[in-house]
Amino acid sequence: MSIIFSKKCEYGIQAILFLSAEVESQICSADEISKKLLIPKEFVSKILQELTTSGIVDSKKGKSGGFFLSKPISEIRLIDVVTAIDGFDIFNKCVLGFSNCSSDSPCPVHNTWAKLSKETVQMLSEATLDEFLETTKRKLSSIGDVKN
Repeated sequence: MSIIFSKKCEYGIQAILFLSAEVESQICSADEISKKLLIPKEFVSKILQELTTSGIVDSKKGKSGGFFLSKPISEIRLIDVVTAIDGFDIFNKCVLGFSNCSSDSPCPVHNTWAKLSKETVQMLSEATLDEFLETTKRKLSSIGDVKN
């Protein structure tokens, strides 16, 4: 369950982390990403096309085509992915969905959420994908290992 990000953004982050764990500039098809991450292929394609527009991902057309990161993993931050898909405004919205939530008219969790939101933005902004490389590889190797 996600509190902050849309499902589209969650999938986008997963796809970017997947691409970051691949050999540098290796091209991965939407089908390959979809199968590894257990995400519908059409959804992966749409998300990665959107991230291509934002300059995080690039693509190659044709039979051996696919997607790859457009810059080194040391230059990509998770906040880049989040803002490309969900926008930065998600951090300013009321977590409970109240339309008139503000410091002057707070919801029951406004002050706590404001602090957590600020810390989340800071965490997403500070770390680059290379800092997540080893944990990403471990996580990717464990996907599909859990039996229901």
